[in-house]
Amino acid sequence: MRIRLDPWPVDTQDGQLTLKPFAGLVFNAETEVWAAIAPRDLPARLRRVLVVDGKPRMEARLLLDDEVGGLSLAGFGAFVAGAVDLCPHGTRQAELLEVAAQRVLAHSSESGAAVKAERLSPRNPHTGRLEYTPHVFSGSGLEGAKSKVQRLMLDAEAELSHRLASALPLDTSDPNALPDTLVLQDGPVRIGGAGRAVLGYVKTLHTDYLGADRIGLLGTLKPGERTPVLRFRVGDQGGGHDSAGQGSEGREQRFTWYVRLCDPPFYQHPLAGVMRLEMHAPEDSDFVPRGVLDIANLSGRLLCKLASMPHKDARAPQNLIPTAALEQAMGRAMGSAELVTRRIRSHLARELGRVEIEGAVA
Repeated sequence: MRIRLDPWPVDTQDGQLTLKPFAGLVFNAETEVWAAIAPRDLPARLRRVLVVDGKPRMEARLLLDDEVGGLSLAGFGAFVAGAVDLCPHGTRQAELLEVAAQRVLAHSSESGAAVKAERLSPRNPHTGRLEYTPHVFSGSGLEGAKSKVQRLMLDAEAELSHRLASALPLDTSDPNALPDTLVLQDGPVRIGGAGRAVLGYVKTLHTDYLGADRIGLLGTLKPGERTPVLRFRVGDQGGGHDSAGQGSEGREQRFTWYVRLCDPPFYQHPLAGVMRLEMHAPEDSDFVPRGVLDIANLSGRLLCKLASMPHKDARAPQNLIPTAALEQAMGRAMGSAELVTRRIRSHLARELGRVEIEGAVA
């Protein structure tokens, strides 16, 4: 028996490696030959790369009571979706785009309370204003508010990625199919965003799309090399059913491949330093569009340039350098969680005090 180390620290939510088998079907899309493909240089046509990420945060759990004594759960939350705009050839300085916090009052659809936007005005007018916009979540579960904030963040990420990315032709032979603007989106690409040059990068290997007969190739990849492009259907659980138990026909399809960002130290598991990439696939997917192949060919070289180092980032190399910078900026945009909590308590104390006084006068 040999013991190998998962490189990610134990205080992260999950390890880098889980490898739960994918229950659905995975097909060859690029070639029938399962072998490493060498990286290619970054083409001059690609002039702009944007790294998009988001960050949610719950700021307070709430209990709402309506006029007839009904109780329901709610929560104050915040989220940010932003981007880092960079030149893949290093000819200009990277810059942050659209890093602004949005605040949410997430409440249950079963609540009978009249919910309005809650504005928290600080004593110092120069420190800004916190305004929580009401959003409804289904059911009355304890995690409903947190899930709603997460969903709003993912939707904002998807909208930003779709808006910033170039259109992606589905032609197989167009020499100009490679877009000039490519978006790298943290996590899998979202439902409904086809037709744009959005490349999802999945830092963890929690799902095994390869099986025992193919996964060995990942351990032999050299930095920058990739696997051939594969295709699968989102939510396919085998037997023609998706993860909700419904028929998977009509569910969106994805192209996926793996790249190695760096060689792992000998004491780490052999898949350390490997990342899975993902793009939308058209329904008529007996072919891989020229633009997707061009992006796959440059992905290894590009991601090796953006990969983080372990002495600077505990989730290296998958937590890309622009992503780490963006995470810090998003944290600043949401403000100090401790100070926000104080302002929420102060606001609710004033509101409840005012209600008590008005009730006593009446």
